[in-house]
Amino acid sequence: MIKILKTVVIICLLTIMSYFGFITYKHAKNYEAITSQIATVCDANALASGKIDEITSIISFGLVKNKYKTSLLQLKEKQKISKEKSMLYLYYFMGILILILIFSFTCTLRGAALTLSFSTFISLLYGLINPILMVTIHKNVNYLGDVILSFESKGIIGSINKLFQNGETIIAITILLFSILLPVLKSLTLTFTLLFNQYSWSKHLVNFFKHIGKWSMIDVFVVATFLVYLTSNGGGISQAEIEVGLYFFLAYVILSMITAMLTQKVLLQQEHGL
Repeated sequence: MIKILKTVVIICLLTIMSYFGFITYKHAKNYEAITSQIATVCDANALASGKIDEITSIISFGLVKNKYKTSLLQLKEKQKISKEKSMLYLYYFMGILILILIFSFTCTLRGAALTLSFSTFISLLYGLINPILMVTIHKNVNYLGDVILSFESKGIIGSINKLFQNGETIIAITILLFSILLPVLKSLTLTFTLLFNQYSWSKHLVNFFKHIGKWSMIDVFVVATFLVYLTSNGGGISQAEIEVGLYFFLAYVILSMITAMLTQKVLLQQEHGL
């Protein structure tokens, strides 16, 4: 009965965590879209049009409203709300994740490893689909003010796509291999090893897991290298903003290492018949 109750609690916590992850993703993408709109209305042409609106408003003593300024203020307010909500639900996600970690200590070793394995996969999924970095290039232009020359939101999947399109195949394949294929393969291997460790054919999975476990720290290296690559730009980046995708991916890295250690203990117990 207690075992069933624990299973239900774990399923509920994983479901809630997934839900918070999805809501975070929605607000993060909304923030990305609004920031892109702001970048568009702050380019040279739009700012020149805005200056004309401002002069017209001054000449007419406020009878003609400055539509450009009003529109920009509304966009910035929406941007602020989306940013706050994406961070709020990210905190909820991490809060539930901490609860899952604490609750896993009340489970068996295999149960704890399996629970964290599912949490690892969820974190990885949201780490891959969410934006990781937003890069904006500004330039102060006389009479116009702060002009946004370019804006780009960078996520792992989108960046790999762009690298392929730009002909940087080696970098694209490296990031694809170590930030998507290897993590997904590692998460699936951990889960299948725990689910089917009682079957004879699972020995192949165990051996494969032992080999893939040697690559556990490569995730950290890839995240660091990936961020350095994204922020290295000769065009004079004036703002590089970390986004929620990085936190999801870092959560995956930490969970992956913990799950790998627990899985090794489970396999060790199995070998000794404990």
